[in-house]
Amino acid sequence: MYRRINVSLPDSTLQGIDRLAGKGERSRVIDEALKRYLRAVTKKTLRRRMKEGAIRRSERDRNLAEEWFLLEGEAWPKANGSSAKDR
Repeated sequence: MYRRINVSLPDSTLQGIDRLAGKGERSRVIDEALKRYLRAVTKKTLRRRMKEGAIRRSERDRNLAEEWFLLEGEAWPKANGSSAKDR
């Protein structure tokens, strides 16, 4: 579904659109440009939020990794059928 809206643009922007768009194609060009812009902004926002979350959880994640490393060290000899005193 399409809806008609009124948008005010600088003359230079409108001239640029008219250079790209064929007759009666302004809406298509503006639609495509806005969709690209929205995807770029969405990706940028997602990257920023992921980075902030990773930083916020970094200490927790480091602690978990250290705990798993210790557990893996204990489990590895058992999985190979040897014990720490066999080494």
